[in-house]
Amino acid sequence: MFSVKTVRVTLFLCTQEQRGLPRPPGAVTVGKRTPLYAAHAKAGARIVDFGGWDMPLHYGSQLEEHHAVRRHAGAFDVSHMTVVDVDGEQASEYLRYLLANDVARLTVSGKALYSCMLTPDGGVVDDLIVYFFDRTHYRVVVNAATRDKDLAWMNKQAGDFDVSVTERPETAMIAVQGPAARQLAATVIPQKWRQAALALKPFMALEADELFIARTGYTGEDGWELILPAGQGDSYWKQFVNSGIRPCGLGARDTLRLEAGMNLYGTDMDETTSPLESGLGWTIAWQPDERDFIGRAALTEMRARKERRRFCGLLLEGRGVLRNHLRIVIDGVGEGEITSGGFSPTLQRSIALARLPAGDYDRAQVEIRGKLIDVRVVKPPFVRKGVATIDI
Repeated sequence: MFSVKTVRVTLFLCTQEQRGLPRPPGAVTVGKRTPLYAAHAKAGARIVDFGGWDMPLHYGSQLEEHHAVRRHAGAFDVSHMTVVDVDGEQASEYLRYLLANDVARLTVSGKALYSCMLTPDGGVVDDLIVYFFDRTHYRVVVNAATRDKDLAWMNKQAGDFDVSVTERPETAMIAVQGPAARQLAATVIPQKWRQAALALKPFMALEADELFIARTGYTGEDGWELILPAGQGDSYWKQFVNSGIRPCGLGARDTLRLEAGMNLYGTDMDETTSPLESGLGWTIAWQPDERDFIGRAALTEMRARKERRRFCGLLLEGRGVLRNHLRIVIDGVGEGEITSGGFSPTLQRSIALARLPAGDYDRAQVEIRGKLIDVRVVKPPFVRKGVATIDI
């Protein structure tokens, strides 16, 4: 039997929800717990506070968990994410107004779309995935620590539409990721759904009785994200682990998503930054011209500015570690800032995402402990499907 002590800390890693200040050393409180909490505790996971949830950081070795996902298969408890169903005669019209990307692009049942919700000024309220089933039925998955403001924003915008916005807190969510993840996980899901699940194309989902299986993820690897009844979460988690999928914590999830060049809400973008300066211009559907969406006018103005900041990757060629908020200096151009930084276990180098001044350059310097260290400016991602995508 393990004794689990939940320590409140601010994580300068992990996924979408860095908020607040560290609690005093030794402070112990209890946060919200997912249906899989007991399984994490029994496995001896290092439990930390993450957006108000008691979540596993790692199960002994963050490095080994990272490599397991890149080379084989790993499982993540992401039940803290917020699942919302959007239904009604005007569900499509509502989401076309709410989101910068256009759900009208979705015509095949089960197809998914990544998008941002924006403020009228073009700032990012949150990033999310929306799944289409028909023009009156969609499923949206948003971030955990932004739950309250997201639901308030979505409900506020729903007022002018014939639509219902329904949170689904009775669910659990498990991500299985890695080159072997789908084949291993398929042995656990009901036999009658295995072939259909394995046949899913990327960014497609399947409603399989009580299971919702989506070929999506946040690691740069192939895999599934499964939404299921909370009461079945513990059973499925144990079966996935018994099938050979390694349990992984939020630490590995962060290094994996950083290598994959995937943004982290609250760090790489927030309500003070636009998708255009966060490497997410590709998520804005400008056509058709007549579609109005929240933030469109502001984005149109920003789009015309030549001085708009760049969102780039950085590769440290010397010793040291690139950390969040370090100052970047581009000689003769100006200064920028690291938004997400850390060590890449796959590349064995330090990497970062950064917002930099406009300009055509591929070299910069980062200030580390009072010294300017050379970095190379690159286009993310750094790693996809276990393979380096940049020259090192």
